[in-house]
Amino acid sequence: MWGLLLAVATFAPAVGQSLGAPGASLLGLAPRASTEAPIFTSVLPGRPAQPPAGKKNETSKQHVQLRIIKKKKVILKKRKKLTSPRPPVTSRPPVTSRTPVTSRPPVTNSPAGTLDCPKEQEPGCPPLGLESLRVSDNQLDASSSQSFGLGPHRGRLNIQSGLEDGDLYDGAWCAEEQDAEPWLQVDAGHPVRFSGVITQGRNSIWRYDWVTSYKVQFSNDSRTWWGSRNRSSGMDAVFPANSDSETPVLNLLPEPQVARYIRLLPQTWFQGGASCLRAEILACPVSDPAPAFSNPLDFRHHNYKAMRKLMKQVNEQCPNITRIYSIGKSYQGLKLYVMEMSDHPGEHELGEPEVRYVAGMHGNEALGRELLLLLMQFLCHEFLRGDPRVTRLLTETRIHLLPSMNPDGYETAFRRGSELVGWAEGRWNKQTIDLNHNFADLNSLLWEAEDNGLVPNTVPNHHLPLPTYYTLPNATVAPETRAVIDWMERIPFVLSANLHGGELVVSYPFDMTRTPWAAQELTPTPDDVVFRWLSTVYAGSNWAMQDPDRRPCHNQDFSLHGNIINGADWHTVPGSMNDFSYLHTNCFEITVELSCDKFPHENELPQEWENNREALLTYLEQVRLGIAGVVRDKDTELGIADAVIAVDGINHDVTTARGGDYWRLLTPGDYMVTASAEGYHSVTRSCRVTFEEGPVPCNFHLTKTPKQRLRELLAAGAKVPPDLRRRLERLRGRKD
Repeated sequence: MWGLLLAVATFAPAVGQSLGAPGASLLGLAPRASTEAPIFTSVLPGRPAQPPAGKKNETSKQHVQLRIIKKKKVILKKRKKLTSPRPPVTSRPPVTSRTPVTSRPPVTNSPAGTLDCPKEQEPGCPPLGLESLRVSDNQLDASSSQSFGLGPHRGRLNIQSGLEDGDLYDGAWCAEEQDAEPWLQVDAGHPVRFSGVITQGRNSIWRYDWVTSYKVQFSNDSRTWWGSRNRSSGMDAVFPANSDSETPVLNLLPEPQVARYIRLLPQTWFQGGASCLRAEILACPVSDPAPAFSNPLDFRHHNYKAMRKLMKQVNEQCPNITRIYSIGKSYQGLKLYVMEMSDHPGEHELGEPEVRYVAGMHGNEALGRELLLLLMQFLCHEFLRGDPRVTRLLTETRIHLLPSMNPDGYETAFRRGSELVGWAEGRWNKQTIDLNHNFADLNSLLWEAEDNGLVPNTVPNHHLPLPTYYTLPNATVAPETRAVIDWMERIPFVLSANLHGGELVVSYPFDMTRTPWAAQELTPTPDDVVFRWLSTVYAGSNWAMQDPDRRPCHNQDFSLHGNIINGADWHTVPGSMNDFSYLHTNCFEITVELSCDKFPHENELPQEWENNREALLTYLEQVRLGIAGVVRDKDTELGIADAVIAVDGINHDVTTARGGDYWRLLTPGDYMVTASAEGYHSVTRSCRVTFEEGPVPCNFHLTKTPKQRLRELLAAGAKVPPDLRRRLERLRGRKD
């Protein structure tokens, strides 16, 4: 669904360029590129101007230049300025105002009522928590609402609407059209020092609604209010707001205000639209926070340089259990670093499963990156302390942590900042490729072969090869994607999770719908039971997902279904990494949506770590679920690589690694398992998976076929043994 919304937003008309409200340049942010001539504001034509206080009936002989734009021709006129200026209107489509215009202070450069904006603004206080849901619905109030789906509880920064306009999960707070003095109110719960406001317009694929200017008021009892004053004029400050629906706009208050309540009072909004906004409030504690206890973990956002430094520090602190390596480079040449953690880093031990976590596929979804950096610190620290759980995990498992699959996108998002990056900036790599749609579509190949009855005799149900079109030199494949594919093919991963952000749910394959062009459709894999178990383990161990009082992030309540969902039943994702991993390798992979906020503020990282720490550890331990063993040559006792492990009733096989070892994730039950390899007789045996911690050993010894033995003997120049010769003669006689 996000892909659909982003696609629509991409092709939406650039209506924001025709607005009269001050742009982002007033905030020290780079304005959007435009080839249009600048627009000057003027006194409203046809209405008498209201004289300033103390100068009624007096006029000023000052002159002001007006620039009137008609069909790209600029005409300059001079006209007497009678009194203090009226609220400005652009020569482009004007903004709408509900209260009498004469009561409005101007929103552009005038000496009376405008905001004195510094050249650059940086948020000095953390967010109050509208986006992250730390602010509950009952802390939000409004003068009016168009509908429940456009109520004050929807006025949260970056909240996303449903596809249906006017449903219960719409994309902003919107005041009624008849509301002459609309306001949105936030109750901080206790006095705080308010320092700034971030606003967006309404998220919708059907409408264009955003506020272009607003005032701010404060209160300690919700009855007596005072406003934020302009430092130079002493009048109520009018803050420039948005010129499109999605770009977050920051305004710092001229003077921080200590209060419990804050109100945003829209003054003007886009013509033809409504008074709609999404917001985040910046606020600091009134008193100095209590001194934090010493914590060995580094709770902050790390850009590329800081990430490398931190990984190096972990490696130096725990050199015996860590190794840093690169799997390739991004489009801009940044290395994709992996932290390996094991008791024997750098080598695959026979019988030891390989597990991976991948984060940062979408560069603006930053929480997964920080959680993996915290996880590697935690595992190192706890191993040095001798924690038995961590020690066993690192002794029996080889863990690979890729904190940033899309470092180019992250650097873009990091430069904007956690509150101002918006919903999509930095999502794609520098080629504007969505990496989660960039893997080869093996689903269609498999399903077409199944429909034609070719699986598994002609086309395998596992380890599908890359299609020819995908391997061509001019194929649209990002270097980050190619690097991850090579990584998958090089290491026999068994289990993986792909960490995303923007929701609170765990999704599992298939991610692509089987019915062509279906936007969503339940499309389970043959291992649906295992995937549902893996998803439930993470969701059931995540504190935030298990909070019974939490509200939905955006437009779907996943808690009704245990906070897990089949990916295709949510929204179709062709070319996803989860589906590719399952069909091209042995690895079972799920997607974890970690938080409603894609890029949470640094002060929220400790809580997010607590929310996910147990889930991250418990999920790694699920690699012990099912059966494991070694497939060996009966005569030589050597392991057989690429032997196929098939389980009756599950139309998806796995293969052995280079040394003949394998792992097959299964839920408790009795299974008939068959091991087969080219040149060997197949062997079938019963393997029971119990509820006790596994994996259950299930080894195989295969005997070479007579033809294979003959080939090997002839290749070595040896004589054929009498028993083999007689056996071959009997086989020839049966054929005749």
